[in-house]
Amino acid sequence: MNPPHHHPKPASHPRRVLVLQGGGALGSYQAGAYQALCHHDFEPEWLAGISIGAINAAIIAGNPREKRVEKLKQFWEMASSPVPWQPMLHTDHAHSLFNEASAAMIAAFGVPGFFTPRFPPAHLMPTAAPETLSYYDTRPLRATLERLVDFDLLNTNGIRLSVGAVNVVTGNFEYFDNTQVTIGPEHIMASAALPPGFPAIEIDGQYYWDGGIASNTPLDYVLDSEQRDSLLIFQVDLFSAHGRLPQTLLEAAEREKDIRFSSRTRLNTDKNKQIHDARKALRHLIDRLPDELRNDPAYAVLHEAAKENSVTVVHLIYRKRDYEASSKDYDFSRLNMIEHWKSGEQDVYVSMRDQEWQRGPQDGEAMVTWDLTRDAFK
Repeated sequence: MNPPHHHPKPASHPRRVLVLQGGGALGSYQAGAYQALCHHDFEPEWLAGISIGAINAAIIAGNPREKRVEKLKQFWEMASSPVPWQPMLHTDHAHSLFNEASAAMIAAFGVPGFFTPRFPPAHLMPTAAPETLSYYDTRPLRATLERLVDFDLLNTNGIRLSVGAVNVVTGNFEYFDNTQVTIGPEHIMASAALPPGFPAIEIDGQYYWDGGIASNTPLDYVLDSEQRDSLLIFQVDLFSAHGRLPQTLLEAAEREKDIRFSSRTRLNTDKNKQIHDARKALRHLIDRLPDELRNDPAYAVLHEAAKENSVTVVHLIYRKRDYEASSKDYDFSRLNMIEHWKSGEQDVYVSMRDQEWQRGPQDGEAMVTWDLTRDAFK
């Protein structure tokens, strides 16, 4: 199957992009955000994901519009584990104890349709292939993806899909993009293969791990790949770069994880602004060139290089509850899945109440970033 040809959108119509960060069990926040975005008629023309973001993106891209939320719900209901008792969570301390117990059960028994513990464990085997060097077996995930995702549709429906992974041998970060390759279950699994929990995934003789090892958000790939069409990007992150000073060892472990996996939106914004300023200065100089130089071949090259698109990034960030600890990204309890889903919906509705971001960059700006939920629930 040949990758589809994607036609660029006219400048008057910003290309709608959904960027999904990695974050394991927190990924139901992205599913809830997508459901709310559907209610506001935001249908992505380009999906870019890492790790659990790649799984969510594949389910969205690999289904017709009317079935996407249903399929996301099927995945998260299957992947989340109901507890055999009704927890009495009247305090943050009780909720924290419940979360830790739930995460311990997941670590011991795995997640249905996602991953199962290896037996015997890989470290007890005398020799092992790269695809078995892990605590868990992710073959159930392949079966789940094949059931929930129509990969023929994913590669032909005109929606661009980009997922990131890291080559285990070279250490290079690579993106699998359905405008360049035909994406299958193995590409999605590779993007979500976080070691040492999950095994490396073989693609064309090469082995790949989770893209979050190198970069946990695909925003930089989107900005580097598209510099002509105007973009409206909803970036849905699962770890917040901002947080309070830890008070305990457990809080310190969680804060370290938040910093390690949080996106570098500000870095990308600053880099884009520097490029914008350089192009703006170049356009200014080009306009001052005498007429006799405008037929020079170098003029055409510089004129093309000076073109730029406008970019609006609406940032949605999951912000943890006080009762959550460093196990929050592998606590697949049904209770927390529902809470995260609702949080994603709520943050979208809060963002949509502010119409200012819909005007796009103003006063000569090329890129603006909005985080409209930061102070919404304080």
